[in-house]
Amino acid sequence: MVLLRLRITILIVPFLFSSIVSSYLLSDNKKWCSQTPNPKPCKYHLTKNAFNETIKNKTDFLKVTIQLALDQAQKGKENIHSFDPKFRNSQERAAWTNCLELYEDTIDMLNKTINPKKRFTQIDAQTWLSTALTNLETCKDVLIDHGVSDYVLPLFSTNVTEFISNALSLNKVPYQQQSYKGGFPTWVKPIDRRLLKSSSSASKANVVVAKDGSGKYTTVKEAIDAAPKSSSGRYIIHVKAGTYNEQIVIKTKNIMLVGDGIGKTIITASKSAAGGSSIIDGATVGVDAPGFIAERITFRNAAGAAGKQAVALRSASDHSVFYNCGFEGYQDTLFVQSGRQFYEKCDIYGTVDFIFGNAAAVFQDCNIYARNGPQNTVVVTAHGGTDPNQHTGIIIHKSKITGAPGFNSKNVKSYLGRPWKQYSKTVVMKTFLDSFLNPEGWTVWDGNFGLDTLQYAEYGNKGPGSSTKNRVKWKNYKVITSASEAEQFTVENFIEGNSWLPATGVDFTSGL
Repeated sequence: MVLLRLRITILIVPFLFSSIVSSYLLSDNKKWCSQTPNPKPCKYHLTKNAFNETIKNKTDFLKVTIQLALDQAQKGKENIHSFDPKFRNSQERAAWTNCLELYEDTIDMLNKTINPKKRFTQIDAQTWLSTALTNLETCKDVLIDHGVSDYVLPLFSTNVTEFISNALSLNKVPYQQQSYKGGFPTWVKPIDRRLLKSSSSASKANVVVAKDGSGKYTTVKEAIDAAPKSSSGRYIIHVKAGTYNEQIVIKTKNIMLVGDGIGKTIITASKSAAGGSSIIDGATVGVDAPGFIAERITFRNAAGAAGKQAVALRSASDHSVFYNCGFEGYQDTLFVQSGRQFYEKCDIYGTVDFIFGNAAAVFQDCNIYARNGPQNTVVVTAHGGTDPNQHTGIIIHKSKITGAPGFNSKNVKSYLGRPWKQYSKTVVMKTFLDSFLNPEGWTVWDGNFGLDTLQYAEYGNKGPGSSTKNRVKWKNYKVITSASEAEQFTVENFIEGNSWLPATGVDFTSGL
């Protein structure tokens, strides 16, 4: 009997010791969760996954958090794959397909931050995490647009948004630390560095598109579909003058489209919300791959003012550039969906929310034209930030906001922006504002939604509509008076422009 008790004690003590150590580790690891915006799912999944090592520092905890987000995103994708309902119409199936692609991109973004193939900056990581979260919100928007969110969304539910939000909080970078002094990205070949500074970009084209048959292809889509998928260099497609009635989605990186001029080379289609299309599948041109450049092309949605939301161009391309391009539409003309984007010397036409999305986008030396529409309202921007730590925002710098030819401002209420999502961020600086702008400057989305969490600012604007005397009195609207404060919204600091824009050859102002 004594021997039996001894054996039982020997067996029990290691078990108790292991349990005590495991409990201590979990308790210690859970303390990290208390520092995040969403501690509850963090603690639950740390317990569920039974991590056997103490999380020693913030960097380790960030990696664990991103891994948990990745696990949940993969689970969400599996849920989508397994969901095969009897769709009531083709629009519902399109929305389902959009969500599947958005989840796949979220998984790619998370993988880039946790399993990197090359060096990246802290701001790169914040951009990719921001895109990952934006994708999930866009999926929700598409489902709502098509009226299927009530029975589809619950099946996609995981904790992925909470974990991405936690990662954004852990990885956030103070603006004063964002300046980058690096060189050209490794994928850039020397010949690419002066593409846009040269008037002969078209002469360097790999292929030519021409409606009259004088090129290799007669449609833009054919040329894009034939582009090499694994090339590390720039692939240039010259699109000769003409109107190309086609809808295009670009999924190959480093594509460059070169036209013959604004209003000369035109890509146009007419899908819209009124016709049953979402902001994803209704865009005339959609870009879902990094490093896209467009030069001297007009992107048009011809649905007209009656089409409601009708996107001319949708860009989810990180490090994308649009130089000397036109964007023509009415409501929701230009969807700056995600990633770091730069627009130089572009003409943008619209009525309501005609520059919208959740990218980190800078517009410089652009002409932004208000049009008349059925709402008798003009709202230039509708930024869609959903998390306070997302590296996103719409910046309008050294540009001009005025009426399009024939614009009648009588009885039209015109504003710089409104908060599409809770953490909307828009800054207008050193820009000419025409007289038709409402003295309040900014307007609401729905009651008080987002007014305490948005970030709107103006700095050094000019013109008859630039007076800030009667601007809105919202908590987070601000008139910036300090140049050093305004610097955080420049090309150099807001989109790390000095690290990648020189390689494209585009002219840009780095600072104020």
